[in-house]
Amino acid sequence: MLTVLAQAQGWMGGMSPAEFWPALGQIMLINLILSGDNAVVIALACRSLPPAQRKWGIILGALVAIAMRIAFTVVATQLLQYPWLMLIGSLLLFWIAIKLLVEDGEEKNIDDSTNIWGAVRTIAIADLVMSLDNVVAIAAAAKGNWTLILIGLATSMPLIVARACSEVQNTTGEFTGTAPAAS
Repeated sequence: MLTVLAQAQGWMGGMSPAEFWPALGQIMLINLILSGDNAVVIALACRSLPPAQRKWGIILGALVAIAMRIAFTVVATQLLQYPWLMLIGSLLLFWIAIKLLVEDGEEKNIDDSTNIWGAVRTIAIADLVMSLDNVVAIAAAAKGNWTLILIGLATSMPLIVARACSEVQNTTGEFTGTAPAAS
């Protein structure tokens, strides 16, 4: 029995199950809450694609977003080992929050594209800009545990893709062939 627990702690990054599972749940919840805007961006960028290309636009855009999110999280995890960078990151997030609270009400448009690579490029650029809060939160919650980071991202990112598909279907009615719901 002790060898089973020791093996479990090995793949859990040295954490006990009582520490690992709540931390994993926290990372998944953070990712789901902070990634909702990514699903909307994916949907908006792909909404004008022909139906046959829309599915691939969403898949490729989501894959690019996931790859970027993993790479950024790896970098953020390494950078959070330096306390002065944690202070700078905290101040940066505080500044972003203040800017969001005092926005001038100007509407930001996300360009849709009529070709698949234009949509993927739009998704990648938007994800680059919008993923800072998500990446820092996940890296901080994981406390350097790569197992938590990888499992947390791998299990919650597909839900974002599903949400993007739902958003496209709600705005165009063309994913399942049904009309958008009346408001």
